[in-house]
Amino acid sequence: MPGPVVTSRQDSILLIMIDNPPVNALSREVLAGLDAAMQEAAGSEEIAAAVIFGAGSTFVAGADVRAFPPIARGERPMIDFNATMNRVENLGKPVVAALHGTVLGGGLELAMACHYRIAAPGTTLGQPEVKLGLIPGAGGTQRLPRLAGAGRALEMIALGETIGEREALELGLIDAVASGGLVEEAVEFARRAEKPRRTRDHDAKLVDPEQAESIAALDRDTVAKKFKWQVAPLAALDAVLAACRLPFEEGLATEARLFEECLRGPQAAALIHSFFAERAVTKVAGLKRETAAREIERAAIIGGGTMGRGIACAFLAAGIPVTLYDAEQAAREAAARSIRETLDGLISKGRIKPGSHGTLSIVETMEEAAAGASLAVEAVFEDAAIKRSVFQALDAVTPADCLLASNTSTLDIDELAAATRRPERVVGLHFFSPAHIMRLLEVVRGRETSPETLATALALAKRLRKTAVVSGNRYGFIGNRMFMPYREQAVEIATEGASPALVDQALTNWGMAMGPLAVGDLSGLDVFRLMRREAIRLGFHYEAETFEDILCEQGRTGQKAGAGWYLYDAKRKALPDADLQREIREYAAGRGIPQRVWSCREIRQRTLFALINEGARLLEEGVAERASDLDVVYICGYGFPAWRGGPMHTADVVGLPVILDVLTRLYDEQGPFWRPSELLSECARTGRRIASWTR
Repeated sequence: MPGPVVTSRQDSILLIMIDNPPVNALSREVLAGLDAAMQEAAGSEEIAAAVIFGAGSTFVAGADVRAFPPIARGERPMIDFNATMNRVENLGKPVVAALHGTVLGGGLELAMACHYRIAAPGTTLGQPEVKLGLIPGAGGTQRLPRLAGAGRALEMIALGETIGEREALELGLIDAVASGGLVEEAVEFARRAEKPRRTRDHDAKLVDPEQAESIAALDRDTVAKKFKWQVAPLAALDAVLAACRLPFEEGLATEARLFEECLRGPQAAALIHSFFAERAVTKVAGLKRETAAREIERAAIIGGGTMGRGIACAFLAAGIPVTLYDAEQAAREAAARSIRETLDGLISKGRIKPGSHGTLSIVETMEEAAAGASLAVEAVFEDAAIKRSVFQALDAVTPADCLLASNTSTLDIDELAAATRRPERVVGLHFFSPAHIMRLLEVVRGRETSPETLATALALAKRLRKTAVVSGNRYGFIGNRMFMPYREQAVEIATEGASPALVDQALTNWGMAMGPLAVGDLSGLDVFRLMRREAIRLGFHYEAETFEDILCEQGRTGQKAGAGWYLYDAKRKALPDADLQREIREYAAGRGIPQRVWSCREIRQRTLFALINEGARLLEEGVAERASDLDVVYICGYGFPAWRGGPMHTADVVGLPVILDVLTRLYDEQGPFWRPSELLSECARTGRRIASWTR
């Protein structure tokens, strides 16, 4: 069986094909194959030049990331990418890279080690290693500035930006854009090439160190905003600056040192964990690869509120026609305006092309919405009785093969399915607000949800450019089930002496996108009160009354009311409320709640350990297939910092014995809310990583 690199001859041109599906990643075997090909080219007088190209739909989309986690733990030596790049660059005969598809990371580094580059239309080029907590480690930080200029290289490497073939041509990163057959034109290019042209010898586009530092200073501000607290983007800036200050070989040594520091750091380990976790969620237990998914040709959206509008925009942006119905005329009119404004905004920002979105129809009856729909999504108020009545109505008016989906965030999908004559066609599609932007889609599998329905939901998520995570049908599913104890602890801490601002800052300064109390104000404190009461009814150990009940009774339900844990101005900017702190103290005094001084570390322990413990309980109950699924849910839907790897990865970083000790102490002091998960306890005793747990 041939290896991942196959050579052949076309007269005096050596054709070198990389065939390492699915994305032709640079693995040890590929590098060995390229080394052998360079030896073949160097050892034959009959070979005048070489062309390197990728089989399938892409050139090389990067290095084989599977090699990185073991390296980060020091279990095996670093792959020597530079040795191969240098062999390519130092071959005494012209080497042409024929580029198509995605030329990313190590793929672009290989292309730049070649002497010439020709790209097919539609090619994407970039160095996105910072998204894995790394910098280019095979000469990218030294070669890209020499070809594209230091300024653009800083942006591409430190921000992970990609460019198309036209910009690459303008920058000088490539030499030509193919107009016909890519490999054929690359071969002709190679025949005409007179001699090798090494990238390392191109210093014309480099700027002097002082000018480079001035450019980098501007980029540091951008990096600080886009990649707050992250190490790799700043290391990337330093590596590119080295290209402007040092000879090529010394610049390579600087790059290697910075790459190694990033690779062995916790952020790279977390981001690589996240990378693999997102790919693992596509593997769904009990769903065969050959299960056919139905095409969603038209979607009916029931409910014209915030979620209904956002879901409609998500479908429309994907080119799916939508009919939207709301019982209130004012809501229908507001939805029409809002959706059109959102679509116009997406077009102006270049996120969708003019005329590419689906058609929107606002209708006055549910029957009109249902006509011809292959999927109906209810997005009405989070009330079981209301949602059941909507499902009954949809069951009566939609085509028999139409799938019925609920956007519920907590309610029982089986109970909703029981209101229909087609429970096998019912599924939960829990979108996150704003639905047209947030990446996460929780797909909730009911007891009778058919494989075809599940496959269709997952295919739809891909079409909508969502990351789908399949959840079992338990209260709160994955995301909200874990979020509730995390947030309940934030509320308790705020009534035990910590200011709301301190509670939120303890988490946002750690990397969370929003603090838990601010999230409550955004979603609505009345919504969380309903969720807590339902959870208590189902046997969860939450306080029957909290200070949020007082806020709700006062009408302070959050941003929509202008006040909650914070006051809000006309632009919904949060402002501190001095009177609120006084009310909290009075509430605590009336109920004998002791006050104390809280450190940020203590706040994080109480909230995050509650989150982690509930995640472990979900795994015990079979709600999720893998612990890493929980990490994906929190990174994609709840603002958990990807560079911390998600809550379950964080648990392993903190140390399960440490977490177990804290949970056990709180359980002894405060009761059943803190009962340690059996799975977490077992992993702590055996030394097993909980983030790698799978059913």
